[in-house]
Amino acid sequence: MLALAMVLALGTGLASPATARERKLAVPEVSGPAGDYPVTLGDPFVVDGVTYTPADTLNYDAVGKAVAMGVEEGAPARINGAHRTLPVPSYVEVTSLSTGRTILVRIDRRGPMSGDGLVALSPMAWTQLGLPGDASAPVRVRRVNPPEPERALLRTGQAAPQRMDTPQGLLAALRRKLGLEPPVGELPVSIHPAEVAASPTPNPTTVPAKPAAKPAPAAEKPAPKPISKPAPKQEAVAPPKPATPAAERPKPTAAAGRYYVQIGAFAQRSNAEAAARKAGGSLVQIGSLWRVRSGPFSAGDEADRGLAKARAAGYAGARIVRD
Repeated sequence: MLALAMVLALGTGLASPATARERKLAVPEVSGPAGDYPVTLGDPFVVDGVTYTPADTLNYDAVGKAVAMGVEEGAPARINGAHRTLPVPSYVEVTSLSTGRTILVRIDRRGPMSGDGLVALSPMAWTQLGLPGDASAPVRVRRVNPPEPERALLRTGQAAPQRMDTPQGLLAALRRKLGLEPPVGELPVSIHPAEVAASPTPNPTTVPAKPAAKPAPAAEKPAPKPISKPAPKQEAVAPPKPATPAAERPKPTAAAGRYYVQIGAFAQRSNAEAAARKAGGSLVQIGSLWRVRSGPFSAGDEADRGLAKARAAGYAGARIVRD
């Protein structure tokens, strides 16, 4: 009887994970780099009649719905997530298709185990991404290979540096790929400029200009002709003055100065100094590590040139980050 009771107890324990929203695989809880190895794939499984086969897809990039992950009793708060096919553990950048905000997430379990969600996010990840309290939200999930310092932050329950926001043009393309309409807030922006552009054509200011030209011939006797000629010259001089709005161009560069090219992170200062000399960067100490980066740059061509320079120097893992 005792043996039978033990068998029943074991059977019950094995059945419970299958009904959970996410299933945690046997990944060792290690805080160092060894915590990311070995990588586990697992066997194919079925969710709502669909078979999912885990695979080590390096260039994984998909759009879908993010759902909130259930909170485990006594589990530490971390920025992690669940995916049905990516290796465990692995790292992805999750982008909100509503705001363009992007965060780094560590995939350490299988899920969601029900519904049509693409990825399940922990409460901490959900909050960092700025998602609403709804049941789901449209996102992009892209697999990445972050440097060890960022991996260590996620393994210890901390957040990695914030990524650069996704441009609106790319967001619109990703939303169309998912079959979503553009946010309602974008419509008035395109409507108002059209109305403003149409209104200047029938401006009443151009109508009085024509009648003013008619009385001019009657005043030709007192020789007012030279007076009418300088008048247009003054109008021609006035327009160049408003050309000063060009002074507004430096404003974006000041705001965009928060972007840097992260070249790498090193445990030994001598290696970091060598990388800084080679790639034209500077050193920043973070705990026991030395981070090498260049900048600040603008978010446009200047930052891209800095990234190209770092990669040309042999640092293929260089990336643009925002402080």
